[in-house]
Amino acid sequence: MSVAEFDDVAPTRVRPRGLRPAVDLDAAERAVADLLGALGRDPEGAHLADTPRRVAAAYEELLTPRDFDLTTFPNDAGYDELVLARDIPMTSLCEHHMLPFRGVAHVGYLPGERILGLSKLARVVELFARDLQVQERLTMQVADWLGEHLRPRGVGVVIEAEHLCMSMRGVQAAGTRTVTSAVRGVLRDSPAARREFLDLIRG
Repeated sequence: MSVAEFDDVAPTRVRPRGLRPAVDLDAAERAVADLLGALGRDPEGAHLADTPRRVAAAYEELLTPRDFDLTTFPNDAGYDELVLARDIPMTSLCEHHMLPFRGVAHVGYLPGERILGLSKLARVVELFARDLQVQERLTMQVADWLGEHLRPRGVGVVIEAEHLCMSMRGVQAAGTRTVTSAVRGVLRDSPAARREFLDLIRG
């Protein structure tokens, strides 16, 4: 997923819809109806008749990130300290059970020549969270994308999430949160910078 060179005048439009397979809503509806039947339920019953359409639409929404403008600005002031957005809400789908995992992402970077519009940190999390995912890969994708497209001196991403496939089924360990991290550049190479990043997350 690539974007053009930075433009001081117009932001770059990120269009993830064209870079992922489209959801076939008709086929998804039929599959949900078949699944309901396989589970011993009547997909044509009064309460389930519209369920296949609703489920298909819900998965389309959960698997489709929204377009956004990648808005960056020249770092005219030469700001060289950490920029951190804490507690970005995120929801994704476990690719092993297709159940949600949800929690928060903490995303920080050490600016280089550009600074990023702050809302775009949350947009980048959504870009990769709206997919069939594992948390480890999601964490790395956010860090790598920011490193490639913002070219900062360092990037750090920490995600804390509860997985319903773990809390609702199997071991049924409700309330357990999984924490993953990905650090790049100075935040990886400098113990002091890494410690500052983690301390700021903890508040």
